[in-house]
Amino acid sequence: MLSFTVFGQVEKHPRIYTNNESKEAFIKTLESVSWKKSLVEKKKKNLEKYLKYVEKDPNWLVSRLQMNWNTKHKKVFLKGGDFAYSKDAAPVATVRFAGSRDWATDYKRPKIENIEPYSDDKRGLFWEHKKRSKKEWIHPSKAGTGIEKLNEQIMSLVEDAAFLYWLTGDEKYAKFAAPVYSKYINGMYYREAPVDLEKSNQQYISGLATFEVIHEGIVVSLVTTYDFLYDYFKTNKTNLDTSVAVFQKWGDQIIKNGIPDNNWNLFQARFLTYIGLVLENNATYKNGKGSEYYLEHTFDTSTDRQLSIKESLLVYDHKNGIWPESPSYSVHVITTLLRIFTLLDHATNKDEFLNYPIVEKAALASFQYLFPNGYTIGFGDANHKILPPENFELLISNYQKYDKTTKETLISDILSKMISDDLYTRKADDFFQLFFYADILKSNKKQNLSSIKNLTSQTFYASNVSMFNQRMGDKENAVMVSTVGSFGNHAHANGLSIELFANNYALGPDMGKGSSYWHSDFKEFYSKFPAHNTVVVDGKSDYGAMRSYNPFRLDNAYPNSGEKPAFDKVTFSKVSFFEPATVSDQQRFTAIVKSNSAKSYIIDVFRSKKQQEGTQKHEYIYHNLGQSLDIYDDKEHPLKLSVTDDLSAEKGDLKGYDYFTDKLKTQSSKDITALFTLKSENKPDNLMKLWVKGAENQTIYSVKSPKSNAISKGTAPKEVLKKQLPTLILKREYASWKNPFALVFNPFIKGEENPIKNVSYASIEKYPNSQIINVLLNNNLTKDRIVLNASENDVTVEKSFYQKGLVSITRQLDEELDFLFLSGMYKYENFGWNIISSGNPFTFSIEKIKRGFRFQTDEPITINMPVLKSEKSATLKLYENGKIVASRKGTTNRNNANQLIFKIAKGYDKAEIIFDKK
Repeated sequence: MLSFTVFGQVEKHPRIYTNNESKEAFIKTLESVSWKKSLVEKKKKNLEKYLKYVEKDPNWLVSRLQMNWNTKHKKVFLKGGDFAYSKDAAPVATVRFAGSRDWATDYKRPKIENIEPYSDDKRGLFWEHKKRSKKEWIHPSKAGTGIEKLNEQIMSLVEDAAFLYWLTGDEKYAKFAAPVYSKYINGMYYREAPVDLEKSNQQYISGLATFEVIHEGIVVSLVTTYDFLYDYFKTNKTNLDTSVAVFQKWGDQIIKNGIPDNNWNLFQARFLTYIGLVLENNATYKNGKGSEYYLEHTFDTSTDRQLSIKESLLVYDHKNGIWPESPSYSVHVITTLLRIFTLLDHATNKDEFLNYPIVEKAALASFQYLFPNGYTIGFGDANHKILPPENFELLISNYQKYDKTTKETLISDILSKMISDDLYTRKADDFFQLFFYADILKSNKKQNLSSIKNLTSQTFYASNVSMFNQRMGDKENAVMVSTVGSFGNHAHANGLSIELFANNYALGPDMGKGSSYWHSDFKEFYSKFPAHNTVVVDGKSDYGAMRSYNPFRLDNAYPNSGEKPAFDKVTFSKVSFFEPATVSDQQRFTAIVKSNSAKSYIIDVFRSKKQQEGTQKHEYIYHNLGQSLDIYDDKEHPLKLSVTDDLSAEKGDLKGYDYFTDKLKTQSSKDITALFTLKSENKPDNLMKLWVKGAENQTIYSVKSPKSNAISKGTAPKEVLKKQLPTLILKREYASWKNPFALVFNPFIKGEENPIKNVSYASIEKYPNSQIINVLLNNNLTKDRIVLNASENDVTVEKSFYQKGLVSITRQLDEELDFLFLSGMYKYENFGWNIISSGNPFTFSIEKIKRGFRFQTDEPITINMPVLKSEKSATLKLYENGKIVASRKGTTNRNNANQLIFKIAKGYDKAEIIFDKK
């Protein structure tokens, strides 16, 4: 597939980002492209003070490197994820290894200017405590990732100087960079790979400078410095064998170590690509490890702990384009792949993107992660942020290079929309972007191709991350619910969890990840059930987070994932889940219903039961943005809550319950309402009202949860960032299956339209699996009646009403049918309508139009519809691709003269029943 002999036998540098032949053209772009010029000027200015330091003391920057200056230790020993000690002297000062795999630390990393020169003290590091603001001697393991970050900071200055030498020819930059580079390279040449004293998995993931081969970012700066200073080194007869040996050693460590079944392969591959591109051909070196060797291991050859890109890409769902990790990691994988192929294509000029079409597909599929305001959802170890603009910049660069004008315009429009929405400002943050972003964006002003609405679907299902997203409405009326299980990497133990977007914010957010993956707040709270909008059984629901194989089963949904439905007033999903810790069955039905205006409301019905009979407890947890939570009875009177010590590990619950504070409770068997209030400066109150179904001896809690680490300035106002979240908890001390948790989420802005006047709940004793929700909309004339069963096979019978099937939603306007929506249905009877399956459960919707009704069905059915004496005949019109394909009269039902019968032989996206004119 690839030709790895990309440079012939000519040793020409630089070549990773640019070459000498392109230098003149690049300099011209600096005159016309402001964002490129800005980065170059920024780097020049940033280097000025360091150049002055080095002019006074040539060893100033060298002495700030984190090295074993005195001990010159070459052997490094770890104790699991922490540095233990080093020993055995080398001929020169060696590079100090990182302090800890855990980045969470109580100590501040010093600025370069404040580093003690040639610091290498047996007492450890003399760093300032973040809270005590006092310097203390600490063991390196207490410094988190500070040691490696300092070296990366220093080497980034060296990299900048090397570039400026190439650009300007001014030797002051080369003289600044070369000694620091050489000192580090010589120190790493004698340094050995670390040894884990505990013989844990750490032994198989460590790099040469860091605890994880995926964090060896200093490789990029070293390789880039070598590339830009190559001619200088040659002119000054610098022996480059040491550099080559270090790059080979680093490449070998990356190939040898890693985690072969997640994103590590790709993050490692980026470093291997840099190493492969900077080295000469295999024949140049006695060990044969040159460009071809490392590029082959990057793209084609897999090892036990480093899979090739070709094999790694098989992990993608090639149908939906989703990578099996939480969103933040998934979109980062796309960026990494685009960077790798851009680098390779720069070397080969063979349009390498064509060999891997899944990368382009994934970049566009990532829009399905977005809330309506352009920020990603936050399940698992994710947070709310925009999609990386770099993903689209690099697609545009490829399209422009190979004259793919239509695609270039499309993606340029996407990026332009991000710019116009103030989500992105075009700029370069590093050399990669400086050389590979297109100078200008082409746009198509005649078509609006770039809105999120055109790049997302009303529902989207990704089984490989157990995610189902629903959307309704636009702009300030946009509502979204994301339902997730736990499948793939960087997942949490969250059961059946939801995130909810309304009123322009992620009002019902996920909590994100903790301080670090090794910190107690992550292990005990953020990655566990209590941090999520879910149901906990017996206070013990749990399973392994991070790498989790606990997906939900998608039982029913409307519309089908990715489809644009003809009937767009309802979306829903019903998902099932097995909770392993308590051996429990759970089921969640979540729907968005458009009201009689542009506003929508959300229905949430959660069933949960242990498989074994006996004592059990089920707790529904919901976190909402805001400063307060008020709870009212069914008469809208405030309920009196009392302080409680419930919800704690001491009472037998998960340790995560101990993170709840300000705990208050009350008890009620009646319906209640809960009102979350979010106050923002100079804005009306942002309200989320929950209409909660009553249940015998239901305990209601108001608590405060820790801050959400998922929310951002794009999904929450500044007033609640890093603040505790008010949280509602509903507790049942019995199975909540036949009498599930049932809520209607009613978001609105104070002083503006509230779509709901009232909500009431009902059930039928003879049919305990049936739940009835009655919603009175704000005009007092429109009524929605939702009848929900536990499965397609359940039956609900009440007077003249009959339903065998999952769900029906009936809207009446002033007692007349406005629309009827049925799904997972075998037979439905009500208001004179009788709709019957021909064998399979069907999804059907019908809504009133002038002189009749419009309907859709996905299966063959028989429709018996009521008619008035004044309208005894009607005509059925069937459409395909917008054109009438059949038309016929209805026949009178022989058993009911007030009904017309229409037999529908297959599914239709559009059909009409029009009453004949008199």
